[in-house]
Amino acid sequence: MRDTPVFESAVIKPDSPPGESLCFGFQGGKMLVCQDAGIQVPRLSQLGPMDLPADAFHYLGRQAHTHCFAVALALETALPAGFELHELRTVAMALDAGLFTLAGMARQVLLWDQNHRFCGRCGNATVDHPRDRAKVCPACGHSQYPRISPCIIVLITRGDEILLARSARFPSGLYSTLAGFVEPGETLEHAVHREIREEVGVTVRNLSYRGSQPWPFPHSLMMGFRAEYAGGDIVLEDDEIVEAGWWHVRALPPIPPAGSISHQLITDYVAEKTK
Repeated sequence: MRDTPVFESAVIKPDSPPGESLCFGFQGGKMLVCQDAGIQVPRLSQLGPMDLPADAFHYLGRQAHTHCFAVALALETALPAGFELHELRTVAMALDAGLFTLAGMARQVLLWDQNHRFCGRCGNATVDHPRDRAKVCPACGHSQYPRISPCIIVLITRGDEILLARSARFPSGLYSTLAGFVEPGETLEHAVHREIREEVGVTVRNLSYRGSQPWPFPHSLMMGFRAEYAGGDIVLEDDEIVEAGWWHVRALPPIPPAGSISHQLITDYVAEKTK
């Protein structure tokens, strides 16, 4: 993805965070937003009436001069007037790219905190590392860091055409680029070739790296590529893909929304071919 304002990640929170600090709160997997001239990320001062415990707050770092927190809301926490809960995918359509990235970071940190309260090696309760974002077992010393799953996502080009596919889990009519997880021992390039072969059966050449994007569903890091078609017919060899085909850059089907790396891969190529 294109550069966004510099974010300084940190673990140790300031002694007295200002009331204007941004709070990315989640309850039951949904994000807390305030409806004030559209969907807005709540400020720390707005959460006072909720009387949240100190351990509900996880410091993320600072965006420019604004401190940012992930906030875990218990299911029984009542929401003050003017606050609502929304699916993060829905919120993505209303936030700029920088805020969506921070919201995704918050969601990942909270899931990690929830899922690693006990040691995966010996079962004892874990404690927070004093400096790093890690859970440490005081019994056996095992450390557990937030999980990140590397994925490749690739746009295949053929002159004025691009290859798009539709997954069974997509909304009706939506097409996207191909993507998949990186297997142990693979390079990113190997993963690109394997995923393309497994999903649509064609071969590609001239891979070029185009950028990356954290994707918090639940903890992926998408690494974007462009590749030129080299040969072969489209054969759907993966049960996940229900349809795939070549689309002219001037006659595309519905594609993923702006803010996603898939959208950027597609629109960047379209812009190059139609300028």
